[in-house]
Amino acid sequence: MAVKFKKTTAIELEHAVIDGVDISGHWSRMFEQRVIFEYTPELIEKITGLPDAESFANCYQCAKCVAVCPVDIVGDYGPRKLYKHAQTGTDLMKSPDLWLCTTCSNCLRVCPKEVNMIKIMPAAREQAILDGNFVPQELQDAFENTAKSGNPLGQPQRKRDAWIQSAGVPVPIIKDLARPVDVLWYVGSYPSYHPRNIAAAVAAARIFSVLGIDFAILGKEEKDDADTQRLAGEKGLFEMMSEYNIQTFNKYEWKEMVVTGPHELNAFKNIYPKFGFEGSVLHYTTFLARYLEQLKPLLKHEVKLKVTYHDPCYLGRHNEEYEAPRKLLEAIPGVELVEMPRNRENGYCCGGGGGGMWMDSFSGQHIKMRLSDKRAMEAASTGANILAVACPFEVTRFEDAVKSTGNEHVGVLDILELLDRSMRGE
Repeated sequence: MAVKFKKTTAIELEHAVIDGVDISGHWSRMFEQRVIFEYTPELIEKITGLPDAESFANCYQCAKCVAVCPVDIVGDYGPRKLYKHAQTGTDLMKSPDLWLCTTCSNCLRVCPKEVNMIKIMPAAREQAILDGNFVPQELQDAFENTAKSGNPLGQPQRKRDAWIQSAGVPVPIIKDLARPVDVLWYVGSYPSYHPRNIAAAVAAARIFSVLGIDFAILGKEEKDDADTQRLAGEKGLFEMMSEYNIQTFNKYEWKEMVVTGPHELNAFKNIYPKFGFEGSVLHYTTFLARYLEQLKPLLKHEVKLKVTYHDPCYLGRHNEEYEAPRKLLEAIPGVELVEMPRNRENGYCCGGGGGGMWMDSFSGQHIKMRLSDKRAMEAASTGANILAVACPFEVTRFEDAVKSTGNEHVGVLDILELLDRSMRGE
């Protein structure tokens, strides 16, 4: 049975007097009506009963998470608030709040009780999908595109490697090589298809070629890692894609895998091993930092720009890589690196994680400002000319954000593009 609590109201304090002063009007303004809260433990138990979501019950309302939650900064959110809402009648699996978390992990970083929203949210979203509850249409489209085409953009599989025609250097496809390679480069969906992200793929190919890296790509055999889809609740889709990908990876001989994006890094390094995948996986910044002494002489041209760097959540907090991207930027002659106030462990989120990449229209109805807009404003406040990124999700998000916030003077470039500019003199 629900337990009811009430707040004191102006009716009960209509004759309140302190030091001879009637304060009933003050209380009337503060408490205009009786508020009844229903304590609903069954709605908490509905979450904690899900696999991997047990820690939701650990919350003891300290509110440390709210202070660092990127969604709360532009709205009204935070794990503590979700727990409070569940206590008082909100079914999270039927609430818009279910889809706003970006799984950035900043709340888990500060939580003394280890309430793990990185596990809770995917579990709750999966159950909501299974129950036939509301799913944002944009997200549903990304799910369907991935299932049908092998990528969330809905692009044809046969065009997965079409970008190599513009690279200007050989980009070997491992099936055609028919031999082992040192590096299997997983390009990723956005660098393979999106017109703006292809520039980073082309730059990476040039850099690998000049460094003499023995690499190859999967070409038309490559499909999306689907880890973001898993975090957005589509575990079945993730399992289907991971099974295909692991079989494809195992067809060939390679020493280590290099990925363009942090989300792929998280998938192959932390999640795929649970499904039988074995192999060394590195983000391109970590990989290239190894070759820094060889790379520096190749960076012959000054890039006279003030640059600020955005830490991707899934490269930084999730996988603890903060220094390699900065070392690469500092190696570029002419670059002045400046930091935003929120950086490294407390870096702000772009809003693309946890399915947020495909839910801007939906989330825009529930927050005052897009997370990418907020971050673009923080970048502009440093006086930087360039916002440097190391995640394919971020280039288009931030290019749109600098325009929508009136900061078009701030360019957005992947670190790969900056390295390539210094090498080529563009």
